Amino acid sequence: MACASVKAHVLPQPADAFFCNTAMVELPLVMQTAAVRYRVRPMQLDDIQQVMEVERESFPTAWPQTAFRHELQQNRLGRYLIAEECSYPSQEGPPPEAQSPSTGAETGPLRRFLGNLRHLLARDMQRDHPPRGGHPSLVVGFIGVWLLPDEAHIVTVAVRGSHRRCGIGEMLLIAAIQMAQESGQSLITLECRVSNTAAVSLYEKYGFQQAGLRTRYYSNNNEDAYILTVSPVTSQRYRDEFQRLGEEHRHRWGDYELIQ
Repeated sequence: MACASVKAHVLPQPADAFFCNTAMVELPLVMQTAAVRYRVRPMQLDDIQQVMEVERESFPTAWPQTAFRHELQQNRLGRYLIAEECSYPSQEGPPPEAQSPSTGAETGPLRRFLGNLRHLLARDMQRDHPPRGGHPSLVVGFIGVWLLPDEAHIVTVAVRGSHRRCGIGEMLLIAAIQMAQESGQSLITLECRVSNTAAVSLYEKYGFQQAGLRTRYYSNNNEDAYILTVSPVTSQRYRDEFQRLGEEHRHRWGDYELIQ
């Protein structure tokens, strides 16, 4: 597929946390029992229908379904992951990792309130986007990486509009970096719109630096693209910082499953 890297894109970083007087709030039982978490796993052919929903609402020029089929079936260098929202029966309560810890400074009514509120909002979003075709979960984002001989190139990343500002874009980036590390790729590259300051900030958080500029790179509006790179992601120094950032993400947004 020609010029797949024109799709390189990451959604805005999560919104700032908000504060409230939890002493005045009494949570209903349903908020305490509803639970949801995310899983990142390899994209499969039967995910494409939902992937296309995310694709169309994320990019002015969308890939066709045939492009994703080609990537999954014929591109031996391509690796595509999806993030899916997994629900749990309300009578069983949230899984252990979705509950607030019981010790240390992380406990307290504010943390419990925010955690329960996220669970309720996620449940409402799942109601607005019910599972289709027998799928037990909702695809909320995806990322594509080409494992080239001398680098890992991120070609696309997108998040469903209803699930943005929930740490999913960062979760997918974490999964892509880990994939590159496990494949022995020390260099990761991508292109990003110069106007996407939120995406640039997220990439810089994970060590990416501007290595060049591709003028008039995006065909829909002739916008320039930054060439961003990070290396070496296989060094112990980077691994230590990467682990710290991953733990910080899980602390803020909750645990998730990663299957590669």
